[in-house]
Amino acid sequence: MKPLILPTTMIPLSQLMQQSERQSPVSVDPSGHQSWQQFHNDVALLCEKLNSYEQQQWAICCEDSYFFAVAFMALAHSKQHMVLPGNHQPAALAELSHHFDGLLHDNNIQCPESCISLKLNTINWQSSLDIPIVFEPLTLADIQLTLFTSGSSGKPKAIIKNLALLNNEIAQLEMLWGQQLAQTTIVSTVSHQHIYGLLFRILWPLCCDRSFSRFDLIYPEQVMAQASDGCVLISSPALLKRLDNEDKTQDYRAIFSSGGPLPLAAAQQCQTLFSKLPFEVFGSTETGGIAYRQQHDNSTPWQRFPVIDIALNAEQCLKILSPFIDQDLWYQTSDHCEQIDNDHFILKGRTDRIIKIEEKRISLTDVEQRLCSLPWIEEAAVLPLEQNNRLILGAVITLSNEGKKDVQQRGKGKFWLLLRQQLRQWIEPVGIPRSYRLVDSIPLNTQGKRLVSDLESLFTDDAST
Repeated sequence: MKPLILPTTMIPLSQLMQQSERQSPVSVDPSGHQSWQQFHNDVALLCEKLNSYEQQQWAICCEDSYFFAVAFMALAHSKQHMVLPGNHQPAALAELSHHFDGLLHDNNIQCPESCISLKLNTINWQSSLDIPIVFEPLTLADIQLTLFTSGSSGKPKAIIKNLALLNNEIAQLEMLWGQQLAQTTIVSTVSHQHIYGLLFRILWPLCCDRSFSRFDLIYPEQVMAQASDGCVLISSPALLKRLDNEDKTQDYRAIFSSGGPLPLAAAQQCQTLFSKLPFEVFGSTETGGIAYRQQHDNSTPWQRFPVIDIALNAEQCLKILSPFIDQDLWYQTSDHCEQIDNDHFILKGRTDRIIKIEEKRISLTDVEQRLCSLPWIEEAAVLPLEQNNRLILGAVITLSNEGKKDVQQRGKGKFWLLLRQQLRQWIEPVGIPRSYRLVDSIPLNTQGKRLVSDLESLFTDDAST
């Protein structure tokens, strides 16, 4: 593992608010840009307000990335424990409310009864402080942040990190791509409420004198309209897959994708539209970033981040030694891999997606890949189902244009029989899906991940199998 070096183009989080000026606005928006001086004053003002509260654990729920950044840095300098719920829905916040006693937000969300609420867009940010705050350096290891994994079952799992770990990851990102991203503005389709958006959309730009856009790009046409050499796109497979019907406008300086596997067709469409392949980043909330690649074909391996060491355990599962977790302890993942050399590996799927049906070990990932290798299938999600007191597999699929024509000609019943017949080339009979659902798109949550509960709900009525 190479030693972590702080790039000269980066100001560490510990010293960020001690900077008196910077070249670029902090955030950009058609209604106006926010300068560094305004940001400095706003963080100071919010620090003063927070000092009047007894609460020690504050959740941040913001749609506006500028307000989010102000809240984040104010809580850090107030030495508060920060909590980032991934979902702002009332029931979801209520479920997580035991993690926090205060809520900073900028929209009309329903605050849990157990905590106090402070709405950021009602504050008079133009008001001046009687005594300007002088920001002291932060001890990053002492400031904690709770994030939440999406959880494949849909139940969020709390992950606690400290800001020193996030600072290490920002330094690695800047070492890899800082020169390429010089003097750009960051636009994003992903939420800053999760670790990918938090790092790539907010903290990395803040520490490296780059502006970020205040609001999400939601629609493909917005993504195309923002394209320029002065912009970097932070996105996910969920959005990049929706660019298939768009026409070329201009090129982004760089495109990043994370949160799930990016189909090769979506990567190739980015190459067509923007003259470059996305940088795909592999990792998780628990691990931070692990590796990256630009997908030239289905066999393109992943390249580890330079500061991370990789190895495989006896079950051929990836383990890492990473300064984004603990630089002295190996972390074991459930990712089944083929290691090519000390720097590269190929993902084979997760071992927690291997199940037993009639004493046969079946890889759900393998069944999905076999389905997607057929010319009629665009995407597939395979899951175990209980049917008549026995375990079977169900498959949720989207069709290619060829598949849509074939279904119209054959009818669904004969089409399902065709799929099963084709799968017998590779898969034992017990591992072939018996129940199918045809959808326009695979349902995803706000992080662009599939939830088992959402997929299971498609099979509650078996009439359309």
